[in-house]
Amino acid sequence: MKNNITTYEDFKTRFKLLASKHKHLVVNTLSNIFTMRLIGNKTHGDLAEIGMVEFINQFMYDFKSIHVGKDKFRAKEHEEDILIINEITKTEIPVSLKAYGDGPLQLSTDSSQKLFPFLVSQGKNITDKKKIEQIFKSKEFEDFDTINIMPLIYDEKKQRCNIMIFDHKKAIKNTSRIIFVDKNKRFNLTTQKVIGGKGRKHPIFMFVDSKGNYICEVRYGGASANALQRGLWTHTKNAISYFDSLTNGWIDYSHNHTLVKLFSLALNSSEKGHGLANDILQKDIDDLKKI
Repeated sequence: MKNNITTYEDFKTRFKLLASKHKHLVVNTLSNIFTMRLIGNKTHGDLAEIGMVEFINQFMYDFKSIHVGKDKFRAKEHEEDILIINEITKTEIPVSLKAYGDGPLQLSTDSSQKLFPFLVSQGKNITDKKKIEQIFKSKEFEDFDTINIMPLIYDEKKQRCNIMIFDHKKAIKNTSRIIFVDKNKRFNLTTQKVIGGKGRKHPIFMFVDSKGNYICEVRYGGASANALQRGLWTHTKNAISYFDSLTNGWIDYSHNHTLVKLFSLALNSSEKGHGLANDILQKDIDDLKKI
C-alpha cells in the first residue's frame, strides 16, 4: 500500500486537474470561505475545514473526506484537521488545513518543542552538507516531511487567493546553510550576514539555499514563547520557489454578502428550516457540477 506522502501527491495531482478544468468550483468555494472573514478574523479558519471537506466529497469522485475536528487529534498529539480517504485504495490521508494571509506560514507547531533545542546542540552556522543531511535524518526532524499540509492563502488587499503546498523534499535537498539569528537581530539576505537592528523578540534558526534564498525557519519554543513564536515556519512571499500551487496560481475571489445573511438567518431558524435549505443548496451544487 502506498504511504501517506505518495497518496497525498496523488490527491494533489487530482486537485490541480480539477482546478484547471473546473476553476469555477474552486473560485466559488474559496470565495465563500474567505467571505467568513467579514464575520470575524478567525472565523474562516475553522469553517474552511468543513468547507474543504464538503468540496472533496461533492466534487472529487475518487476521494472522500471527514472533518475530524481538533479535540481528537490534540489528545493524540497530532496536528491534522481533516481526513482524506482514497476510495480506490482505501488509504487514509491525515491533512492539516490552514487558512493564512500571504506571508508567514506555520508548517508545524512542534508541540514537543524538540526542533529548536536540537539545532542549538548542532551549532550556530551549519554549512557542512553531510551534517545538514544528518539533521534532516535525525529523530528530531523525522516529522519534517511527513505532515500533509493544505494552506489556503489569501491576499485580502488584492482579493485573490491560492492553495499553496510547501515542497518539503525540495527544501531538504536545497538547504545549504542553517544559521542562528538571535533576538533583536535579523538575517540580511543580500549580505548573507546576521546584523543588528530591529529584529524579533525570540531567536530562530533560518534555513537558506546555495543562492542565499530563504527557505524556512525554526522558531524558539521555550516557556515564554506563544504559539506564533515557536515551531516550523516558512513564508509564502520570501520562499515562493518552494511552493506548488494546487490552484495553478493566484485566483481572484469576491465576498459573498448573501452568505453572511444566510448564516444570520440559519442561526435564528429551526432544524426543519435547515433541512429545507439543505435540499435547495444540494440542488444548486448539482447544477454547478453540470457547468
